[in-house]
Amino acid sequence: MVKLFNYLTRRKELFRPLRKGRVGLYTCGPTVYNYAHIGNLRTYIYEDVLRRTLEFNGYALKQVMNLTDVDDKTIRGAKKAGKTLRAFTDVYARKFFIDIKKLNILPAWKYPRATAHIREMAGLIHALLKKRLAYRTKDGVYFDISRFKSYGKLSGVKQRNLTAGARVSADQYEKGQASDFALWKAAKPGEPSWPAPFGAGRPGWHVECSAMSMKYLGKTFDIHAGAVDLLFPHHEDEIAQSEGATGKPFVRYFVEGEHLMVDGKKMSKSLGNIYTLAELEKRNFEPMDFRFFVLGAHYRKPLNFTWKALDSARAARLGLLNALARINRGPFDSGLKNENEALKVIAASERQFREAINDDLNMPKALAILNELLHYGNSLLDRRLLTRRSARMIRAAALEFDRVLGLNLKKREPLKVPAAVQKLVERREELRRGQQWAVADRLREQIKKLGYVIEDTPSGPLIRPKSA
Repeated sequence: MVKLFNYLTRRKELFRPLRKGRVGLYTCGPTVYNYAHIGNLRTYIYEDVLRRTLEFNGYALKQVMNLTDVDDKTIRGAKKAGKTLRAFTDVYARKFFIDIKKLNILPAWKYPRATAHIREMAGLIHALLKKRLAYRTKDGVYFDISRFKSYGKLSGVKQRNLTAGARVSADQYEKGQASDFALWKAAKPGEPSWPAPFGAGRPGWHVECSAMSMKYLGKTFDIHAGAVDLLFPHHEDEIAQSEGATGKPFVRYFVEGEHLMVDGKKMSKSLGNIYTLAELEKRNFEPMDFRFFVLGAHYRKPLNFTWKALDSARAARLGLLNALARINRGPFDSGLKNENEALKVIAASERQFREAINDDLNMPKALAILNELLHYGNSLLDRRLLTRRSARMIRAAALEFDRVLGLNLKKREPLKVPAAVQKLVERREELRRGQQWAVADRLREQIKKLGYVIEDTPSGPLIRPKSA
């Protein structure tokens, strides 16, 4: 019983797919003219969580994510770099796939490139011309929004804002600028172009997603996901050209994620606050630290990135790993007098987790439920009341939750360490409690020489090999 906020209706709705048990999901992917920044990555993470939640609920899902490799930005970038469009965009496409793998984002079923689907776009434009929803000019083909009566139903931008004859050829334009938009741009010297019945040229940005999504998911499909800033013009124009061409509803649920701010401000080159995953890694953060940070806020709420907040997310994630590792290690109680209570707590956590993720992807609550379960397991451990069976079931529940959270808990569980290193760690904790910081620091260095590093977390020290 998954509920999602649908921007078409501006309310939370029970998700009902077109076909029972099956979901068609189209997620807006990267424009490969630069490296993906952390704002882009936040969007890809929430889209991944959406997919994982649906699959957790038993749906068979087909996800399509486009790669925009021809538009104003990619053409401009290729020219400046003195490269062909393909050579230029391949660099950023490869890095995109590296980044999403590091963030444990599940691979989509299809990653269609715009340049490989020109024929489908031309066919869509031809259908719009036949229906007189589009018209030709010297510089290309434009969609006539005055002839599509429901234009604005997604974003709220109304046709009455249209100045008669106003056209916009740029791929991206102002939010309130309701104008006829370019479907096809006539060939220009020095720009890539393709043949078409209405003249050589190249597609406008908006038409690619309509053509590719409908090719792989059908004329009507279940969910279109992306960032909230794509509501207008991109998603609004997709609806107009798709429904105009087919006469059928395009998408049933538009699910949009909110912005990521940096130090309370929008990311911009002038402020120097546009960060990539590689830049986070240079500061010794792991990709999973950023994923954890993103999961800490609801996808429909703005999120403010600061280095301090990321550091807190890292500490919380390591604390979670440490809590799980302690439960795995024991020692365990051989008695069973508290086991029934533990099993009830685990069952309640599993029910609450499912309710949280199915309530419009409430990941902050889902994370809190995981933390509470592990805290409960550690409290039993501290009181020597944790049985092997309870520990095994808590671990199984945590790994089941991680099917949605995607934090790689199984892969990143700390390894067992030698008894000698464990004793040094315990001695260091005693010194820290006695505020003998200098001696504790010397023990940290001694442990490091033995091939292990310590991360101090809210749940105690986390020990891991230096190479991990």
